Amino acid sequence: MSTENEGTAVPADHPAAPSTPSTPATPPTLPTPPTTPSASTPAPASAPEPTPAPAQEPTPAPTPEPAPAPVPAPAAAGAGWPPPPPTVPAWGAPLPPAPAAPRRRTGGLVAAVLVAALVAGGIGGGIGYWAAQRGDDGVSSTTVSSGEAPASFKREPGTVAAVAAKALPSVVTIQAKSGGSQGESEGGTGTGFVYDQEGHIVTNNHVVASAADGGTLSVTFPDGKSYDAEVVGRAEGYDVAVLKLTNAPKGLKPLPLGDSEKVAVGDSTIAIGAPFGLSNTVTTGIISAKNRPVASGDGSGGSNSYMSALQTDASINPGNSGGPLLDASGAVIGINSAIQSTGSGFGQSQAGSIGLGFAIPVNQAKNVAQQLIRTGKPVYPVIGATVNMQEQGEGATIASQGSGGTPSVTPDGPAAKAGLKAGDVITGFGDHQIDSGPSLISEIWTHKPGDQVEITYERDGKTSTATVTLGERTGDS
Repeated sequence: MSTENEGTAVPADHPAAPSTPSTPATPPTLPTPPTTPSASTPAPASAPEPTPAPAQEPTPAPTPEPAPAPVPAPAAAGAGWPPPPPTVPAWGAPLPPAPAAPRRRTGGLVAAVLVAALVAGGIGGGIGYWAAQRGDDGVSSTTVSSGEAPASFKREPGTVAAVAAKALPSVVTIQAKSGGSQGESEGGTGTGFVYDQEGHIVTNNHVVASAADGGTLSVTFPDGKSYDAEVVGRAEGYDVAVLKLTNAPKGLKPLPLGDSEKVAVGDSTIAIGAPFGLSNTVTTGIISAKNRPVASGDGSGGSNSYMSALQTDASINPGNSGGPLLDASGAVIGINSAIQSTGSGFGQSQAGSIGLGFAIPVNQAKNVAQQLIRTGKPVYPVIGATVNMQEQGEGATIASQGSGGTPSVTPDGPAAKAGLKAGDVITGFGDHQIDSGPSLISEIWTHKPGDQVEITYERDGKTSTATVTLGERTGDS
């Protein structure tokens, strides 16, 4: 039993036996006040000779008081014993100092509290001992470890973890190798996702371009199972490609497709991919901008792509290309395709994310994928005019002539029918402002052949509008 709260023993709270002191020459030391008749009251004649009082534990002596006042006359003979209590203290002295009595009562209270505390502790110890004995007898303990998670913990639908868990089984890592000789083949790693139950996989064109002519493609699912794949069709301008598993397993679960037109700036995004080869990586962010004109290429100079992209700050790095950009419900709203970089730096061959990633809107990607599955070739909407791709800030200027000396405005083409001429500066396409050739192409390619769009243009300092019905071009050549 712990004694850390124990104190000095408290004297028993009962008086000593009364005594009759002799008349002192000097002020006496006051004994503990008796509870029996006062010794200062003369005893009857037949009273026996007083005996010394039993030894008592010494008590602090009070400060000497003035001479005692006269004592009242004794009770008349024949009065009952004991006589009535006196009206003043036994020796006529004032009452003991006030703190003395409270000190006795406080001491008793402290003792009572201490006893109560010890009794409570004893009861607690007894209960603890009883519980321990019960536990030893096979009854489970009531003690709960603070490190244990509740067994009923569940992630609510709509959380990043829940969305990722549902989407990950349908996201694949793609390994592409060129058809070079042994030891000289080139390739890379990218991402794709399941488009349908027939085994079609949607990804970026630049992910599979190296293996398109005589190379090999393998697709690996998160469960570790790999399958060979072949290219169904590629669209360089859109940077979209469709693969098909050669021996597609049963039970494939296509990712649901959202509506990129309904996406708003600030919406949550979830990107899944294999950045730098790290498969099944999930990152999160928001839509930081829409309709961002982006021109990207594979470095060869002959396969540039243009998109009116969804911009996100979700971390996207090399290897995320072709992977899905999901909304908070888990629907695909874009295909991750490009990043803005500050440069390789420190000798690295590839730069990482700085929070500026770009995705092809899924509405456009879906149209391209369906076309590639049907025909194996892409179809592009066109206006039938060649624009300057270098100037920026004033709009898209129709060039003075086309490639190879051909007319910059195709005779009897969409632009010609709308009345556009060489030198006109296109500043608006539908509801979107145009500041360059790439931004014009990016906006055109968000539409389909046959769509009618209002164009705003400037000629000789005058602003005019015209309606263009988009034509089409098949293939990338």
